[in-house]
Amino acid sequence: MKKLLPLLLLFVSPLAFGAINLSIGALVELVIYLIVVGGILWLLLWLISYVGLPDPFAKVAKIIVMVIGVLILINVLLGFAGTPIFNFR
Repeated sequence: MKKLLPLLLLFVSPLAFGAINLSIGALVELVIYLIVVGGILWLLLWLISYVGLPDPFAKVAKIIVMVIGVLILINVLLGFAGTPIFNFR
């Protein structure tokens, strides 16, 4: 039974069926893209706090920036699945 477990895991694994096909280049591109987008969003959040908008406007602006960041993150992850929401390329 112990000898059959690795064989069973091989057949159940998504890699065995080709469902996940990522290369190292794609993962490096993902990391660089996330670092650049994260840096831009961080600079926008810093700029909002540096300008000194009144309290309700600053909170709304920060929430809008964070929602845009989450949408970009979801779009990038869906792009690896093959169906992005928006195609930026």
